[in-house]
Amino acid sequence: MGMPTRRHFIQTTFAGAAASAAQTAAVAPWYRSAVRWGQTNITERDPVRYDIPWWREYWKRTQIQGVIINAGGIVAYYPSKFPLQRQAEFLGGRDLYGELARAAHEDGLAVLARMDSSRVAEDFFRAHPDWIARQASGDPYRSGDGYTTCVNSPYYDEYIPAVLTEIVERSHPEGFTDNSWSGLGRNSICHCDNCARKFRDKAGQALPRARDWNSAVYRQWIEWNYERRLEIWDLNNRATKAAGGPNCLWIGMNSGSISSQSQSFRNFPEICKRAEMILLDHQARADATGFQQNGDAGKLVHGLLGWDKTMPESMALYLNGRNQFRVASQPAAEARMWMLEGIAGGIQPWWHHVGAYHEDRRMYRTAEPVFRWHKEHERYLLNRRPVASVGVVWSQKNTDYYGRDDAASLVDLPYRGFAQALLRARIPYLPVNADHIDRDAEQFSALVLPNVGAVSDEQCAAIRRFVARGGGLVGTGAASLYNEWGDARPDFALADLFGAHAGATATTRRTGTQTEHTYLRLSPELRAQVWGPKAGDEPVPEGERHPVLRGFEETDIVPFGGALEPMRTDPGVTVPLTFIPPFPIFPPETAWMRQPKTTIPGLVLRSAGQSRVAYMPADLDRRYASENLPDHANLLANVVRWAAADRIPLDVRGPGMIDCHLYRQPGRLILHLINLTNSAAWRAPMDDSIPVGPLQIKVQLPPDVRGGHGARLVATGKLSVTVRDKWAGFEVQSVLDHEVVVLE
Repeated sequence: MGMPTRRHFIQTTFAGAAASAAQTAAVAPWYRSAVRWGQTNITERDPVRYDIPWWREYWKRTQIQGVIINAGGIVAYYPSKFPLQRQAEFLGGRDLYGELARAAHEDGLAVLARMDSSRVAEDFFRAHPDWIARQASGDPYRSGDGYTTCVNSPYYDEYIPAVLTEIVERSHPEGFTDNSWSGLGRNSICHCDNCARKFRDKAGQALPRARDWNSAVYRQWIEWNYERRLEIWDLNNRATKAAGGPNCLWIGMNSGSISSQSQSFRNFPEICKRAEMILLDHQARADATGFQQNGDAGKLVHGLLGWDKTMPESMALYLNGRNQFRVASQPAAEARMWMLEGIAGGIQPWWHHVGAYHEDRRMYRTAEPVFRWHKEHERYLLNRRPVASVGVVWSQKNTDYYGRDDAASLVDLPYRGFAQALLRARIPYLPVNADHIDRDAEQFSALVLPNVGAVSDEQCAAIRRFVARGGGLVGTGAASLYNEWGDARPDFALADLFGAHAGATATTRRTGTQTEHTYLRLSPELRAQVWGPKAGDEPVPEGERHPVLRGFEETDIVPFGGALEPMRTDPGVTVPLTFIPPFPIFPPETAWMRQPKTTIPGLVLRSAGQSRVAYMPADLDRRYASENLPDHANLLANVVRWAAADRIPLDVRGPGMIDCHLYRQPGRLILHLINLTNSAAWRAPMDDSIPVGPLQIKVQLPPDVRGGHGARLVATGKLSVTVRDKWAGFEVQSVLDHEVVVLE
């Protein structure tokens, strides 16, 4: 019997399912079983100072199962046979990439060869000027001191596949990654001869000269660019598999932000259909999005990729905030919280250093405790399915064709506002791609359309089927007012469900979040019976307030800040919020309502059989993301609870801002509690944690989970659990940065 091959050793080392004593279980491929990753992003200086033995020890200490090693592209870290692939300045003929790949394989680690195919040096440009992207003037596009390569040139069709093949033949990596693989972004049109010829062959038209969303040619150019990036994905995978076998994957890198994916022409749903795993280049939070965005990204991408596949994410250990200090340490609390939120959202951890030598050595201490905890509890963190009764709908075409050049305001803010309001209310939710509504509908009690303007007829039909089966629906702003190409409809496609019809200027895209001095009036008004001064003209309350206004018993108004116009509503609807038009702010003596009341709806509610539908013309979702007013968050959460008919499987009470992620495995539930209560919740970097508790928690039990036994995976120990009417109740005394509870 011959010696086992190195690839066989790698695969058996990573086997996720152990063999029984009597028989050998199927071996999981490396891309299923390598779930903890590390990357030392090599600088050109590193070949003369790379302490490989020290890093091998670091690999072991952090329990990683795969490494990402710089190989080629902009800079080569091995002696390539291609003279135009520039050697790292201090390489000196050394095969640093090969040495590291060999060491990793000796340690039983999978290797991904890192590429960057986005630009080339001056000598390459002189040799192949036709491979470079061109401006309308004919001048080349530049990126730093390099030249931006064109995705439609032989550079991508021939040269890069040849480099990939060379690397496979030299060092046999398990696969490849490339964080700048998709070329020029959407804001730049390449006018090179390759693009001009290929676009004319495809569309029969000349390239567009500038952005024009109303032009059919410009839209064709958008879709043509998306198609080309998918061709590159497929081409590179053919090259790596031909050279290295069926499991030698080219994986690229992708963002956890749909807006970023759109700007890069990366069709995320189609990419995920092709991918065996996804690598997220999504390294740190922004102040506006918070740590919670990482948990959201994990759930969103898994919704496309599937929950049986892995999705490691680059998690920066260098200072990566408003300014990137590449060789200074990220505060440990900041880096740790980003990791924990990602893990809670189903992301696998991947530490990332820039450079192999650091004078700030604090960064070497951050990853190890998180990665060791992940290793210890891996069985609870993989092969699980999320539990949530609320779906927040999104689509990449909505980002492209409704959001257009202002997706940040029109698309991202409304989505984020709802996501953060649900987090604050501890209501588990899942992002739902608009094309997957039929597929995923059974698990949801309600769907939310946060200003999802561009909705196709097919997607509308799926929403109608969901509502007809008794599901609740919440739509805001321009939801369904445009088709999938961003062309305005004469009325909401879902007007019959909303019980409301678009106003005269509804199709004007209202960008930005400019604030006017406007309010929303709650009905019926209650101030006549609430403690406070009386003017004698307070209206007598008529009837009870709707449940969506629960918690607002001592006010008849809430701040709004936006503008609303009259709209027609159908008979039988309920309008619990109406618009109060603007009135002066300065001087204070003039700050009194000129028109205290209108009939302009801010919220329209409609019941139809088992279904509850809410349409909210007032853009409270976008405003909450921008202004963080608790009133807006409470209203959004109340509307969702009502639409879902309170069919929500989790109830968490107690102090603090807690992000809750609930999962299911056969016979057990797994609840992540991420404590976002800290002094830097809305401004990075975080440098401390503030414990919160106690938390009283109730979880609805599925039929296969008895729920009588509970355990904590962070503050280890058993929990006292009470089961009553298919709900498990327990108390968590304190949470520092996170806790994970397992119920069986």
